[in-house]
Amino acid sequence: MGSYDMSDESPERRFRTLFISDVHLGARGSQADLLLDFLRYHDADTIYLVGDIVDGWALKSGWCWPQSHNDLVQKLLRKARKGAKIIYIPGNHDEFLRNYYGTHFGGIDVVENIVHTGADGRRYLVIHGDIFDLVVQNARWLAHLGDKAYDFAIQMNRFVNFFRRLFGVPYWSLSQWAKLKVKNAVNYIGAFEQALAAEARRHEAGGVICGHIHYAVIRDEGDIRYMNCGDWVESCTALVEHDDGHFEIITWADQLQKTAPVVAVPARAA
Repeated sequence: MGSYDMSDESPERRFRTLFISDVHLGARGSQADLLLDFLRYHDADTIYLVGDIVDGWALKSGWCWPQSHNDLVQKLLRKARKGAKIIYIPGNHDEFLRNYYGTHFGGIDVVENIVHTGADGRRYLVIHGDIFDLVVQNARWLAHLGDKAYDFAIQMNRFVNFFRRLFGVPYWSLSQWAKLKVKNAVNYIGAFEQALAAEARRHEAGGVICGHIHYAVIRDEGDIRYMNCGDWVESCTALVEHDDGHFEIITWADQLQKTAPVVAVPARAA
């Protein structure tokens, strides 16, 4: 068990840049309490919110906004007041914010996408990624149906992991397992990565940082470095950039077993 008794004013680790996506505040599956816990011990000069931070789809179907969701919003605003540069790139679930590109509120800038320059000078396109999802763009009813199925899988995750914790077994994600076992899902992930890599080339960037598909990874797509932040619904992952320019995926998956953060770079499934 790690030591996490530092005050809220003195985070344990500070990074050059922090990337967070797919928190889905307003959805019952959001693990906002774990992200709040993560932000107590991690800070950065620049924080990118890479889409689907608020889940407008879920809020339309039924209001769910516990205190932890409000606390997380206040935590981010507090970081902005203390000098962190925070950039919000809306996704499809918080698309209502796309009407406010170019605005600045509470210390947070709202933009469509942005190019981040790493410490080593490499340029990275930062974008949520839903515009490259044909299901979201061309069959919204199917996307909403899939969203309901995903919510069911998350509820099953909670049920399964409740018993796993009782027996001291580590966290396991049903939906992540399904993504890697279902051939069509694996093919979709591969096509998504390739499309984002092509968009990075179009912006003359050497890499792309995105979210949307809830699958955290760092890998090279040819000459393009592809990085996905993951999510805070099941995997609880964040992408960070260190002062020397190298990137890492930190996994904060289990509130009861806060072991040291690890790099998570899954291999491509066959």
